[in-house]
Amino acid sequence: MHVKNYMEDLVFQRLAEVLDNHRNVCTCERCRYDIAAIALNFLPPRYVVTSQGETFAKTKSLEQQFNVDVVTAISHAIQLVSSQPHHGSK
Repeated sequence: MHVKNYMEDLVFQRLAEVLDNHRNVCTCERCRYDIAAIALNFLPPRYVVTSQGETFAKTKSLEQQFNVDVVTAISHAIQLVSSQPHHGSK
Protein backbone atom coordinates (compact mmCIF):
# COMPACT_ATOMS: atom_id res chain seq x y z
CA MET A 1 0.00 0.00 0.00
CA HIS A 2 1.01 3.58 -0.51
CA VAL A 3 -0.53 6.99 -0.14
CA LYS A 4 -1.36 8.78 -3.38
CA ASN A 5 -2.66 12.23 -4.14
CA TYR A 6 -5.39 11.42 -6.68
CA MET A 7 -5.44 15.11 -7.64
CA GLU A 8 -2.17 14.53 -9.53
CA ASP A 9 -3.93 12.11 -11.88
CA LEU A 10 -6.76 14.58 -12.47
CA VAL A 11 -4.40 17.47 -13.23
CA PHE A 12 -2.34 15.42 -15.69
CA GLN A 13 -5.53 14.05 -17.32
CA ARG A 14 -6.86 17.56 -17.95
CA LEU A 15 -3.51 19.26 -18.68
CA ALA A 16 -3.27 18.30 -22.37
CA GLU A 17 -6.85 19.35 -22.98
CA VAL A 18 -6.34 22.75 -21.38
CA LEU A 19 -2.99 23.26 -23.16
CA ASP A 20 -4.75 22.66 -26.50
CA ASN A 21 -6.74 25.83 -25.81
CA HIS A 22 -3.54 27.83 -25.17
CA ARG A 23 -1.68 27.33 -28.43
CA ASN A 24 1.09 29.90 -27.84
CA VAL A 25 2.33 28.21 -24.66
CA CYS A 26 5.44 26.04 -24.51
CA THR A 27 4.54 22.38 -23.97
CA CYS A 28 8.01 21.01 -23.28
CA GLU A 29 8.27 18.52 -20.43
CA ARG A 30 9.70 21.07 -17.97
CA CYS A 31 6.91 23.58 -18.63
CA ARG A 32 4.21 20.88 -18.37
CA TYR A 33 5.58 19.73 -15.01
CA ASP A 34 5.89 23.33 -13.78
CA ILE A 35 2.26 23.96 -14.77
CA ALA A 36 1.11 20.77 -13.02
CA ALA A 37 3.06 21.60 -9.83
CA ILE A 38 1.65 25.12 -9.63
CA ALA A 39 -1.89 23.93 -10.33
CA LEU A 40 -1.58 21.26 -7.62
CA ASN A 41 -0.49 23.92 -5.13
CA PHE A 42 -3.79 25.74 -5.75
CA LEU A 43 -5.95 22.63 -5.40
CA PRO A 44 -6.87 20.66 -2.28
CA PRO A 45 -5.16 17.27 -2.13
CA ARG A 46 -7.24 14.11 -2.48
CA TYR A 47 -5.20 11.39 -0.80
CA VAL A 48 -6.22 7.77 -1.23
CA VAL A 49 -4.86 4.49 0.11
CA THR A 50 -7.39 1.82 -0.78
CA SER A 51 -9.34 1.14 -3.93
CA GLN A 52 -12.46 2.24 -2.03
CA GLY A 53 -10.83 5.62 -1.34
CA GLU A 54 -9.88 5.95 -4.96
CA THR A 55 -13.47 5.23 -5.96
CA PHE A 56 -14.64 8.04 -3.67
CA ALA A 57 -12.07 10.42 -5.14
CA LYS A 58 -13.14 9.50 -8.70
CA THR A 59 -16.79 10.07 -7.80
CA LYS A 60 -15.93 13.47 -6.33
CA SER A 61 -13.99 14.35 -9.51
CA LEU A 62 -17.16 13.98 -11.56
CA GLU A 63 -18.79 16.97 -9.88
CA GLN A 64 -18.94 19.95 -12.21
CA GLN A 65 -17.51 22.50 -9.75
CA PHE A 66 -14.61 20.18 -8.99
CA ASN A 67 -13.73 20.00 -12.70
CA VAL A 68 -14.06 23.76 -13.03
CA ASP A 69 -11.63 24.19 -10.13
CA VAL A 70 -9.08 21.86 -11.77
CA VAL A 71 -9.28 23.63 -15.15
CA THR A 72 -9.11 27.06 -13.46
CA ALA A 73 -6.00 26.08 -11.50
CA ILE A 74 -4.33 24.72 -14.65
CA SER A 75 -5.20 27.86 -16.63
CA HIS A 76 -3.80 30.08 -13.89
CA ALA A 77 -0.62 27.97 -13.77
CA ILE A 78 -0.26 28.24 -17.56
CA GLN A 79 -0.32 32.03 -17.29
CA LEU A 80 2.34 32.00 -14.58
CA VAL A 81 4.65 29.56 -16.34
CA SER A 82 4.29 31.18 -19.75
CA SER A 83 5.25 34.56 -18.27
CA GLN A 84 8.46 33.12 -16.77
CA PRO A 85 9.32 29.72 -18.29
CA HIS A 86 12.20 27.76 -16.76
CA HIS A 87 12.82 25.35 -19.62
CA GLY A 88 16.11 27.08 -20.42
CA SER A 89 17.41 26.86 -16.83
CA LYS A 90 18.68 23.89 -14.86
